[in-house]
Amino acid sequence: MTTVFIGGSRAVSRLNGAVRERLDDLIQKGCRILIGDANGADKAVQQYLASRGYPKVTIFCMGTARNNLGNWELRKIQADSSRRGFAYYATKDIAMARQAKCGVMLWDGHSKGTLHNILNLIGANKKVLVYFSPEKKFYKLSSAQDLEALLSRCDQREIERIQHSLAAMTQPAQEQLPLR
Repeated sequence: MTTVFIGGSRAVSRLNGAVRERLDDLIQKGCRILIGDANGADKAVQQYLASRGYPKVTIFCMGTARNNLGNWELRKIQADSSRRGFAYYATKDIAMARQAKCGVMLWDGHSKGTLHNILNLIGANKKVLVYFSPEKKFYKLSSAQDLEALLSRCDQREIERIQHSLAAMTQPAQEQLPLR
């Protein structure tokens, strides 16, 4: 059984037909789904999977789950809770990226967390299917070159902002995959 990490931007809170079709494909294949507990894409995917009665879902959270709409298995990740910023919540995303065989990311072109997840998956030589919401289109990424091609479709000032923000973090994926 394939394990898939699904994540995305908080700004992506509704799933269109193309995204629901991809989720239906994962359901039909019997994939194990790993997903976070945030609002936005995580919650929207949870709502869809719960509406389909899909049981093979694990929710990753830090402490108490913010969302677990299908009453699925919880995996609580431990981290230093004295600093509840980006790095704190990214800890659960890194755990999902490590456990998954591949990923599906719903990205608005602005979310540094979603880009961080894409970088971690590609950095671990795992394929990522990215739904790029500004174009309402899927992109298959399996290399730094694929990511660079997707980033070239983004507002370059926004990518520089994200790059600056992520540069402060020391993750192997960022060292291997320099952003523009």
